[in-house]
Amino acid sequence: MTEKEIKKWWEETSKNYQEKSKIGTSSAHYGPFAPDEKRLKLLGNVKGKKILELGCGGGQCSIAFAKQGAKCTGIDISKEQLKFAENLAKKNKVNVNFIQGSFQDLKKIKPNSHDIVFSAFALQYSPDLEKALKQVYRILRKRGLFVFSFDHPFYSVLDPKTMKVINNYNKAGKLIEISEWDGKKHKFVAYLRKISEIYDAILNSGLSLERIIEPYDKKAEKAWRADFWKKIYPVSLCKLVTPTIIFKTRKRV
Repeated sequence: MTEKEIKKWWEETSKNYQEKSKIGTSSAHYGPFAPDEKRLKLLGNVKGKKILELGCGGGQCSIAFAKQGAKCTGIDISKEQLKFAENLAKKNKVNVNFIQGSFQDLKKIKPNSHDIVFSAFALQYSPDLEKALKQVYRILRKRGLFVFSFDHPFYSVLDPKTMKVINNYNKAGKLIEISEWDGKKHKFVAYLRKISEIYDAILNSGLSLERIIEPYDKKAEKAWRADFWKKIYPVSLCKLVTPTIIFKTRKRV
């Protein structure tokens, strides 16, 4: 049921999100107030590399990698998001293979077939993180990289308006929020996890953790002051608690 709820949310909100978020394709992004891949250089030279993006949304990151010569596939649960992604790829004159489906089940993708798996702000929609990471391990080649980001667990327990704790970090789990616009109510579903739970899921999948990055990029402040973002990510709070956390992992054998 949960993935149906997540799919419904994105089918309903994709147009509004893509119009207002204005995510670029010059470099892969990681999340609010985080430097992009051009600056972090976590993946290295991707030319000729086979990359799978989990939860690709509007396809901006996959398109950025394709511009650098990578062979990219993006998977997303939302038809509307992928429709936007396909049109954006055409505008950018690159080829990206977009697949509609859940990243919880990657059985159609061959084992040991990808050099890199990437995900930006999507794995918070995974009902079973360890299962998803085991799928990643299966499809990565030896020494392959898996780099992913999502909401920082510390930021997710806070109310952006009051800066007070509203979610229980010690009882992380399913998060449900109701938003209202266009005269209708929309149900948002995601999962809050403790950092220790994320760490355990990485190790239990067989992957090795190389780095954890908790960036705050002062240069990004102007971009995140836009009305669309500032209610969710006010600069005053983000200066104190970074909203993005990034994990760099690798398949050793």
